Amino acid sequence: MKKKSITSEEFDVLFDEGKDITEFLDLNTAKRSDLETRRVSVDFPEWMIRMLDQQALKLGVTRQSIIKFWISEKLKSA
Repeated sequence: MKKKSITSEEFDVLFDEGKDITEFLDLNTAKRSDLETRRVSVDFPEWMIRMLDQQALKLGVTRQSIIKFWISEKLKSA
């Protein structure tokens, strides 16, 4: 099915009004910027790993998840 075409101004108005704009998007090629991942290596002392694992277990998440969440929260509040 061919997508409809509208101007960027019309698109902005629809978006601002909270209307459904998905018919104007190509979701097969859509990307969210700034979400590409890069691997980093961080060394933690044993006591810190134990505490991270305890907290992760309490929350039912992985160690990596809790580290990413806490760093994200700290960066947002900075």
